[in-house]
Amino acid sequence: MLHRRQKMMPLADRGPLRVMFVTTSMPVGGAETLLVELVRRMDRSRFLPELCCLKRFDSLGEALAEEIPAFTGLLAGKFDVAVLWRLARLMRRRRIDAVVTVGPGDKMFWGRLAARLAGVPVVCSALHSTGLPDHVELPNRLLSPLSDAFIAVAESHGCYLADHEGCPAKKVRVIPNGVDLQRFHPRWPDRKLQRELNLDPDAPTVGIIAALRPEKDHELFLHVAALVHVELPEARFLIVGDGPQRSKLEAFARSLGIEKAVRFLGTRRAVPELLSLMDVVTLTSKMEANPLCLLEAMASEKPVVASRVGSITESVHDGRTGYLAAPGDSQGMAARVLELLQDRRRASSMGRAAREAVIARWSVDRMVRGYEDLIAEIYSAKCETAGTSNVEGRMTKERRMSKTE
Repeated sequence: MLHRRQKMMPLADRGPLRVMFVTTSMPVGGAETLLVELVRRMDRSRFLPELCCLKRFDSLGEALAEEIPAFTGLLAGKFDVAVLWRLARLMRRRRIDAVVTVGPGDKMFWGRLAARLAGVPVVCSALHSTGLPDHVELPNRLLSPLSDAFIAVAESHGCYLADHEGCPAKKVRVIPNGVDLQRFHPRWPDRKLQRELNLDPDAPTVGIIAALRPEKDHELFLHVAALVHVELPEARFLIVGDGPQRSKLEAFARSLGIEKAVRFLGTRRAVPELLSLMDVVTLTSKMEANPLCLLEAMASEKPVVASRVGSITESVHDGRTGYLAAPGDSQGMAARVLELLQDRRRASSMGRAAREAVIARWSVDRMVRGYEDLIAEIYSAKCETAGTSNVEGRMTKERRMSKTE
């Protein structure tokens, strides 16, 4: 039985809205990093954010748990249906006004059902990727009526959600990803880190920042590295990120004969410092929504070379803020990387244009305002609807009483 919706007071007559972000866990990753920025920057006079990691916190979740109310350990396994009551009870106890599920899968499924059971007024579903492995499954598509809004991270991503992921177009709202422009900015190379990684200060350096998962296509990056290495044997290649494919990729680098030129750095927190060492930043993905790593590189005035997939074309303007190549085109991508490494003036010009583009459209403050405005707008609309219903109910009751008199 559904819990009765809590009494809603107009925004002007109440305190801050309590917003719970529901996810599975928070390891270091693009969507998780964005969530940390969003939570930390929300206007506390209007919103009080809380975090619920259904399975475990992981590193970023633990960091947020020291700053805001945070909860974990509610989901024991895939078929633990009791999570619904645990989560709904938590939402009622915390008097949550808005729930934002982050990503598809179990958090989207149980988060929305629990919000409905607890009578939470506002329910939004934020989606950060396109296609596998983060596909919106049939059970979650069937629950589309429970979401007041589906949040996309770019215009083309919003179209993708409507056309391919079963999200009603009228409910899709675009809130572009954002970068902290104070943290990501042009800087001199970090010499200490350079020495730690055994990099020659004069060696051209190419990097990729992405989890080692199949859809990121690091094999293509290594192919590109091998082609560049033929022309520039002194070039070095940094792979920042970790994942299940690491040993396979290390073996592939050895088979290409470039293992001495490649550095597998694993997961790193010092991303701005690593970017300071890179002359060109690449992304070789087979699919993307609006990758944060490219925006961070652009904000740091780094020219980028990326696959022409997803909404990357909205942030990387081919020939102006970077170069785009067809997915899987190692020859084309290598040629563009070589061009930027050999023409430093061109690379610098692209880097400056890239930062200007990020400042204009992709700042983290703009992203935060987008979330705040969306939640407040939906809540206010629900208040008006509830008010109208109450007035109509009183008028109907009065008419019935007058007829009986």
